[in-house]
Amino acid sequence: METSNGSLGTDFILLGFSNRPKLERNSIIIIVSYLDPQLRTPMYFFLSNLSFLDLCYTTSIVPQMLINLWGTNKSITYAGCVLQFFFALDLGATECLLLAVMAYDRYAAVCQPLYYTVIMHPQLCQRMLLICWLGGLGSAVILCFLTLKLPRCGHREVDNFFCEMPALIKMACVHSKIIEYVVSALGVVFLLVPVSLILISYGVITQAVMRIKSSARWRKALNTCGSHLMVVTLFYGTLIYMYMKPQNAMSQEEGKFFTLFYTIVTPTLNPLIYTLRNKDVKAAVKRILWFKNYSARL
Repeated sequence: METSNGSLGTDFILLGFSNRPKLERNSIIIIVSYLDPQLRTPMYFFLSNLSFLDLCYTTSIVPQMLINLWGTNKSITYAGCVLQFFFALDLGATECLLLAVMAYDRYAAVCQPLYYTVIMHPQLCQRMLLICWLGGLGSAVILCFLTLKLPRCGHREVDNFFCEMPALIKMACVHSKIIEYVVSALGVVFLLVPVSLILISYGVITQAVMRIKSSARWRKALNTCGSHLMVVTLFYGTLIYMYMKPQNAMSQEEGKFFTLFYTIVTPTLNPLIYTLRNKDVKAAVKRILWFKNYSARL
């Protein structure tokens, strides 16, 4: 049925990729952080929330994507498209802020080790996490409202593998300067500002690490910070390229590739990066498995 702004309230057709499905694995860190008392620290509090975000992020996209790739029906309901669009924006924006908070946590751990537990007390960690979630929710509400108001003039084909903002904007039959300005402003708030804060934090961390004389502490600082930097580079790099570059300067296939990378590949790799490079997590997994085997023998 045609709506008042010329948009169809019926199913959308997801064009997606021809045959490039990507499967997901996530997220042992949440369980390990909950079960092992030694990992109940601010770092693992944020890390378990990051894993939960990544799990929700990919879960909101992958099932429908695989159904469309493997089946003959390439459609998604209008309500499903709206929900997919909203949660992708909400979770993506929340992760942008959370990665910046995690950089501050690493700064406090490396540069202020004696006052770390005082600085990163549980109340502060919970407040910072709440700000991340509320910030992501607010940006998602604004962008969803503006994007879904655009008239589509009967267009139903979403040239992507899920309902993402650039693809939905391209379906519109009018050009909206308001959305362009809002996207640029939110891009500064959720991308450029967090990246700048992360770079400043790691600049200070680098100076502190260079002064560390203990090789064990030096290696530990590099391991924990290296994992976070790798995740930051993968996630922010593709997001900034996707959202801060003029849309008319990017081909549709190029946009699909970068979208696939930051929505599925990067969230899938995040827990692997942290667990493979983190001795604490690997030790916690061994303790839990040993306890499970020991209990089974009793």
